[in-house]
Amino acid sequence: MINGRQLYLAQRLSAVLLVPLVLIHLALIIIAVRNGLSAAEILGRTRGSLLWGVFYTLFVLAVAVHVPLGVRNVMTEWTRLQPRVVDAFCLLFCLLLLIAGMRAVFAVV
Repeated sequence: MINGRQLYLAQRLSAVLLVPLVLIHLALIIIAVRNGLSAAEILGRTRGSLLWGVFYTLFVLAVAVHVPLGVRNVMTEWTRLQPRVVDAFCLLFCLLLLIAGMRAVFAVV
């Protein structure tokens, strides 16, 4: 079983990973918008790129770890739900984020 310290470390490490990923992602959005790139042009640049596939897979994995752990903390503090119910909800949320995120990565890369 995973203990509270491990969950704390997982959320903090995912945050450390997310900071540069989010900054790069936002910079790319700004560059694309300023250069007037269309969705088709962006997809033309990302299709078949191993680099973008790895980048956005890391992004999805970090989000799928970080967000459910944050939601778990809020639900634990603000609700009277049993810890097992909260954990089950957050695990399902993690899986939903993984599936949706990886579908997006496969669609773009």
